Amino acid sequence: MALSPEVFALMKQANKKYGPGTMITAGEMRVAAPFTTGSLPLDIILGGGLPANQWTEIIGFESSGKTSVVHKAIAANQRRDPDFTTLWVAAEGYDKPWAEQLGVDTNRVIVHATSAMEEAYQVMLDFADSRSVDAIVLDSYPALVPDEETEKQMDELSVALGARLTGKFFRKAGKATARSHVEDERPMMGVIINQWREKIGGFSPQGTPKTTPGGLAKNFAFYVRLEITRAEYLDEATPGKGKARCGQVIKFRTVKNKQHAPQKVAETHFCFADSPSRGVLAGEYDTVRDLMTWGVYYDVIKRRGRYFDFADRTWDLKDAIIDSLREELDLRDEVAAAVLTAAFHPEPQQVAA
Repeated sequence: MALSPEVFALMKQANKKYGPGTMITAGEMRVAAPFTTGSLPLDIILGGGLPANQWTEIIGFESSGKTSVVHKAIAANQRRDPDFTTLWVAAEGYDKPWAEQLGVDTNRVIVHATSAMEEAYQVMLDFADSRSVDAIVLDSYPALVPDEETEKQMDELSVALGARLTGKFFRKAGKATARSHVEDERPMMGVIINQWREKIGGFSPQGTPKTTPGGLAKNFAFYVRLEITRAEYLDEATPGKGKARCGQVIKFRTVKNKQHAPQKVAETHFCFADSPSRGVLAGEYDTVRDLMTWGVYYDVIKRRGRYFDFADRTWDLKDAIIDSLREELDLRDEVAAAVLTAAFHPEPQQVAA
């Protein structure tokens, strides 16, 4: 049913009063594509990647890989877009050599080093409102200190200051991060890194209950909340010299996801040192392992006993297709694209009569 002239008149009046594009039909809305994380398993459980024009919380305990995962996402988007620019609010410092090891072009990263909460939030709002960067990252929330707490003595209480400021930030951030649904504005990716805290005195049959600093209001503001966990370490065997630690298994869980089904889990292998046996260099995911796992799962790579098929090619034995995936970057991209298509645009199933 077509909209009545009275409705169009009211829409025109609202757009004139509050700004163009304030009120449109849902059919006119332009949905911005997610930003890739650089990890196929993570992109799959997120619904294609990190949401555009929304805020994502990355949560985990210490040394779980939170900052590295965000660096890898920045690097992946830089490879896709030569103009991709990031504001990185470094409340804990910025490790330039490690960022470069992870593939980040640090010349396209603007670092603002501060632990002052009000300053950090205002800079983030200013950059978001200016539409001048493609990604804004805060690393991390627990390292921020409100001005009022800084001014107090060590024996003076300062309860819930950060939570109140964080709630205010998200109330103001809605307008700054909003992008036009009809005009071709560059989308923005917003990421805030946080940490788990155990609830002292709490009890749960599943273990000690966990929470995150910053109050409860932020949980409603985040579009995606992603938990990152270190499962186990990876070792590299050296003949005659024993084993050396080369990486870790990183597990992902979507605590909240408003663009895809929540409570999805996946894992990947990440190497912080070279692993010749896996063919993975320091600072890289084991991409070939991920492609094989998800390719077979979605029948993109079809397994027939000892044979593996993809498109019009056939490999005899698993090692043969793994070698091809390691050597042929174009083949990797083709398999990854086919897996994402199968995950989000599956062919309709024939229903028996």
